[in-house]
Amino acid sequence: MKSNIKIVSVGGSIIIPKTGFDTEFLKKFRQMIIDEVKKGQKFILIIGGGSTARNYQDALKGTIKISETDLDWMGIEATIINANFVRLMFGELAYKDVITNPTKKIKTNKSIIVAAGYKPGCSTDYDAVLFAKTYGAIEVLNLSNIEYVYDKDPKEFSDAKKIENIDWKTFRKEIVGDIWQPGKSAPFDPVASKAAEKLKLKVSILQGTNLLEVKKALGGKKFRGTVIE
Repeated sequence: MKSNIKIVSVGGSIIIPKTGFDTEFLKKFRQMIIDEVKKGQKFILIIGGGSTARNYQDALKGTIKISETDLDWMGIEATIINANFVRLMFGELAYKDVITNPTKKIKTNKSIIVAAGYKPGCSTDYDAVLFAKTYGAIEVLNLSNIEYVYDKDPKEFSDAKKIENIDWKTFRKEIVGDIWQPGKSAPFDPVASKAAEKLKLKVSILQGTNLLEVKKALGGKKFRGTVIE
């Protein structure tokens, strides 16, 4: 794989939302990626755990006293299930295994590598940053269930303002902080943000279900979403 690789972090909520699988959307998502592959594009798709992971984690917390490390491992297992689903969805276009170590470069002629969680202490956002480092990419596309990052939670505050561009220092200080919690929903996790800032990585956050905007982002065009750099 060469430098024309796209690192795409796909939130679990995009693959399997709380309402269940949306096969019509998945067909369109699959075709969009295949269309890009036909143009010569290569992808690493890092698949998150989403509500599947949180459901397992919440059930464990409600049943026993459990460490954050073990909660993280449960979440990682959920990402592996989701990632295998995506790997099979792309058939022969995808590398034969789900990758869980983003620091090891895979040699393959396949156009798509599908990856899952790696280690406790962070989310798949951090794995996406590590993949970018390993493969020499300068950007990560983060497909989320939000259209923009806001200065505060828009569900709680009616005066929340959307952010189109922000630097890493401000993002870390004012939006995500420095503390990681298993299952916590954040635009880009604190551990990943710290690493991305160090690498001077550009991260684009956009609504993964809006495939028109995703296609724009993949093509390097202006899109509806937030750019952190």
